[in-house]
Amino acid sequence: MSRRCELTAKGAQVGHKVSHSNRKTKRRFLPNLCNVTLISDTLGRTVRLRVSTNALKSVDHRGGLDAFLIKANAAELSPKAVELKRQIEKKKLAAAS
Repeated sequence: MSRRCELTAKGAQVGHKVSHSNRKTKRRFLPNLCNVTLISDTLGRTVRLRVSTNALKSVDHRGGLDAFLIKANAAELSPKAVELKRQIEKKKLAAAS
């Protein structure tokens, strides 16, 4: 399983571990991922996603999962999140007409 956020596509970064003697060795900086259950108001159900804590703050700031997914770029989202976005847009379009 890749260590990548399903909403923001944040992944592992590479850098140096620097010792006291200033010797540099490669290391990985992993994102802070959490398994969370988010509620979709439009679909009326819960969704389990593996999300970074930074993305959780963004979801709250934008006003929930539905608002976040509608505004998000589909290229950044995981296949599961793209499918959710498509379902939400389809449901909102049906409700509008």
